[in-house]
Formats: sequence, C-alpha cells, structure tokens
Amino acid sequence: MIFSFLIEVQDLLSATCLQDLYETFFFIVDLHAITLPYDAPELSKATRSTAAIYLACGIDSSKASIFVQSHVRAHVELMWLLSSSTPIGWLNRMIQFKEKSRKAGDENVGVALLTYPVLMASDILLYQSDLVPVGEDQTQHLELTREIAERVNNLYGGRKWKKLGGKGGSLFKVPEALIPPAGARVMSLTDGLSKMSKSAPSDQSRINLLDPKDVIVNKIKRCKTDSFPGLEFDNPERPECRNLLSIYQIITGKSKEEVVSECQDMNWGTFKTTLTDALIEHLQPIQARYEEIVSDPGYLDNVLLEGAGKASEIADITLNNVYQAMGFLRR
Repeated sequence: MIFSFLIEVQDLLSATCLQDLYETFFFIVDLHAITLPYDAPELSKATRSTAAIYLACGIDSSKASIFVQSHVRAHVELMWLLSSSTPIGWLNRMIQFKEKSRKAGDENVGVALLTYPVLMASDILLYQSDLVPVGEDQTQHLELTREIAERVNNLYGGRKWKKLGGKGGSLFKVPEALIPPAGARVMSLTDGLSKMSKSAPSDQSRINLLDPKDVIVNKIKRCKTDSFPGLEFDNPERPECRNLLSIYQIITGKSKEEVVSECQDMNWGTFKTTLTDALIEHLQPIQARYEEIVSDPGYLDNVLLEGAGKASEIADITLNNVYQAMGFLRR
C-alpha cells in the first residue's frame, strides 16, 4: 500500500484539524510510489485503498480536496520545469536517496529516485502552499523545496516575468514546515532506532491501519522492549520505551505529562495490554468506515474526480505562470 501504517493515522488525524482552518489538499502519491520496484497490477488497488483510508480517518471532501497525484498532470509538468533549475549537487546530498539506493542496489535505482525531491517540490509549490505537514525525516526535502522556490523566483520572477507580460513578483510562495509536536518520527516495533516504514521487510515492525485485532495483539506482544524498571520518555538508552510511549500518546491524544503519570510505574506486560487496547479502540472506527467506503466505489470515484478538478484549477494557474515566466510559446 502507498500509505497504510500507524504514522499516517497521526498525520491524517492532525490534518482533520487543519482542514477546518485552511484550504487543504490531500493526494495519493502514486507517481512517487513507482520510484522503486513495485507491483504494477496492485498500484491502482493500493491507490483506491489509500484514498479510502484518507476518508476513513476523517478527511472531509466538502472541506478539503482529495485526489490522485497522476490525475493532475501539472505535477509532472512543473517537476520538469523545476528540474531545469535544480543543480544535480542539491539532489546528490539528499539523505533518503543515499539510504534507499544503497538498500535497493544499483540495478533497481532509476532516475526517478534521484529526482523524487523535485517532484515533491512540484507537489507543494503548485498550490502556493503556506504550510506543509512533514515528519522529521522529510524536513530536508522541504528545505530543498524552499531552495528551489527561491532559485526559480530569482531566475524568472519579478521584473523578468513582468517584461514577458506577466504580473511580476514571486512565482512561488516559500512554504514553512508544520511538524507534529509528538511522535513526529514513529519508530519500528522491532527497532526503536529505525523509522516505522511500509518498506521494512518485516510486517512485524509496523501497525497497519487495517490490521485485525488478533494481529495487533500479536505485534504488540512481540514488540521489542528493554529490561529497565518502569517506563520513561527521555532516557536515550531506551529508544523502544520512548517510541511505545509516543505511540500511546498519539493515539490517546494525551499530553506527555499525562502519559508519564499514568504509565511510569507500569511493567511491560501491563503497558503492552494498555497499548494494545488503545490501538484496537482507536483503529476500529477507522476500519469500519473504510469498509463502508470501499463497498461504494462510485462514491470514491466521485470524490477523487471532484478533488482533481478543484486541484487542477489552482495548479494550472501556477503552471501557466511558470511557463510564461520561463519564456515558452503558449497555445
């Protein structure tokens, strides 16, 4: 699946608050999903499933635009335009490219993996975004987006754009990061120093949103802990303890102080039961709503069609401005 595990619930539940405050865009990044080897027959299924999860987690299509990335062609077009102004050295320094290419091996690494951050920049800049919710591991990519925006604004914006018949000024807003205060980097259940990831080889390392109760019970029962007495957030020698407490904090909505007060004197057996019960209670309504949505494909299709239409209206304005500022002959 493209987005399917616990950290996405954190992001999406935070997003349900943002949609009440801002004009928001949520899209399924199917173009990003093909940067590494993938199962082509499963791509469309995973795309629909991810869209259903967005809705099941509370994203409201009457308040926010929900669409599939490849359904708005401006994403790819702007990515190509931005790539002409992005020095290759900027991409070579990206930590995620180095990590993923090392794991995948040379024969499985295509150009798309290297240029992934430029597509991400396009995703953000198309909509003149002010704030971008990101995990800690994506802050470097967002900083690159900011650098690309500033570079293109300097190269083609302002008076240069005005001389070509444009309105002048900046072509792009330079966005800011919005990082969740707790659990911004949810870690693996089997290694408290590694991020919880859909690409990890072991399914035991993560909680999938659609995991049934017995699977959740088994995963928490078997997750890695330590031999220290009590539970605490801030001991650097206890990464697994911090991670499991952070997960509990996220899904219960409690403050760090409340979690410490409740859990600091628990043993691992008691806390694992508490965490398991909280996870099941938290995911059950999401799973039930997900089943309702996927049972009505017409509803899901309409949501995605309407979302792509709204997104395209804004994206096309940005794209046409960039084409004009870069000197292209338009039809």
